[in-house]
Amino acid sequence: MKNYKTVGKIGEGTFSEVMKMRSLKDGNYYACKQMKQHFGSIEQVNNLREIQALRRLNPHPNILPLHEVIFDRHSGSLALVCELMDMNIYELIRGRRHPLSEKKIVHYMYQLCKSLDHMHRNGIFHRDVKPENILIKQDVLKLGDFGSCRSVYSRPPYTEYISTRWYRAPECLLTDGFYSYKMDLWSAGCVLYEIASLEPLFPGDNELDQISKIHDVIGTPAQKTLTKFKQSRAMSFDFPFKKGSGLSLLTSRLSAQCHSLLCSMVAYDPDERITAHQALQHPYFQEQRAAEKQALGSHRPTYFPEHSVALGPASNSWCVAQEGRKQKPLLRRAEDWCPQRRGPACLMELPQLKVASVTTLRPRKGPALQPLMCRRVNKKTESQKDLEPSLKPYRLPTIERRAGGG
Repeated sequence: MKNYKTVGKIGEGTFSEVMKMRSLKDGNYYACKQMKQHFGSIEQVNNLREIQALRRLNPHPNILPLHEVIFDRHSGSLALVCELMDMNIYELIRGRRHPLSEKKIVHYMYQLCKSLDHMHRNGIFHRDVKPENILIKQDVLKLGDFGSCRSVYSRPPYTEYISTRWYRAPECLLTDGFYSYKMDLWSAGCVLYEIASLEPLFPGDNELDQISKIHDVIGTPAQKTLTKFKQSRAMSFDFPFKKGSGLSLLTSRLSAQCHSLLCSMVAYDPDERITAHQALQHPYFQEQRAAEKQALGSHRPTYFPEHSVALGPASNSWCVAQEGRKQKPLLRRAEDWCPQRRGPACLMELPQLKVASVTTLRPRKGPALQPLMCRRVNKKTESQKDLEPSLKPYRLPTIERRAGGG
C-alpha cells in the first residue's frame, strides 16, 4: 500500500472494511476494500470468487471496476482497489421526506437490470443485491461487493444463510440451499419498492417473521410451489391460508407499469419470476430503450463504400420485444445451454485466474504483435518445377449473403 495514502474510512462489514485512498501515482481517489482474512499464498487470492467475478465482468458501465489487487505475502493482507463512488442507494434515500421522481427511479432500475443481465449472461449470480451494494456516481449506477457471488452452473445446495434477510427470496428461506440466479431478481424487486416508497418491502425480524411478512402481502403460495420447496427441505412446513393484502395498496402512487414490473420480480415461484433480460424488455423501460437505441445510432460510424453494393437487412439491428410478447427464459439448465454457448462460460466453476507471484497485481498488458514478414522466392529447383501442376486458375462465383446470416 506504499503507493496509496489513507484519507478516511468509508464503512466496515463482517469480512472487510472500506477505506478512501488517494493514489500517489495519479492523484485520483479510490475505494480500497481491505480484507480482514489473511491469505497464505497467491493461489488463495486467485481462488477468491470476488476477484474472479470482477475480472470476468469488467469492463461494464454498471459493474464496479476493479482498479488493482494488492497482496502482501509477508503479512498475508489483501486489498482490492476499486473506483470511488459518491454514495450507495441506501444513503441516497435515507432521511428523505419525499420519494424520488419516477423518472429517476426508472433510470436507476434500468441500469440495475442491465448489470444483472450482464452478470447472469456471464454465468454469475450475486446473492446479495441490496441498497448498500448498489452504488451511485453522477446518476450512473454500478453494482458492487461480489464477495457472495456464485457460478450459475455450479450445483446446489448452496449456503443457506446468504443475502441480507429483508431481500432474501422465499426459496432461500424455505429450502436447504436450493436456489438459483432468480434470487437476484427478487432482491431487485425489493430494492425497486424501497426506492419508490422509502420503506423496505419485507422487514422481517427473523426468518419466520420474514416469511410471515411476505405472506401478509403476497399471500401463501400455491400448493405446487410449496411441494417443490418441500422436496429440498429436510423438515416439513405447512402455512395457514392467507390471501395477502397485495402490492396494489402499497404501490398506489406508482404507475401501472411499475407495479407490473414489481409483481413480476417478486413472484413467489422462482420459475414464474421474470429474468433480468426479460425485465429490460418490459414496457416500464420503453423510454430508456428508445434513448439507448438513439444514442447507439448517433455514435455509429458511417461507412461509404468505394463502389455501391446492394446490402440486405442488417442482422445485428436493435430489436425491441413487443409488449405482451412472451419472452423465452434467458438461462437454462447447464446441459441444455453448454452446446450452444461460445467460450468457456459453461464451466461448473469460475476459471482459475493466472496471476504472477508479485506483490501488486495489475491487468496484464501483452506485447504488441509483430507483423509477419513473407519473402518471395523467385528461384526454384528443377525438381520443384517438375512438381508444379499444370492447372488453369479459375475464379469462384460470388456467393450472395442471405439476410440474417452472420
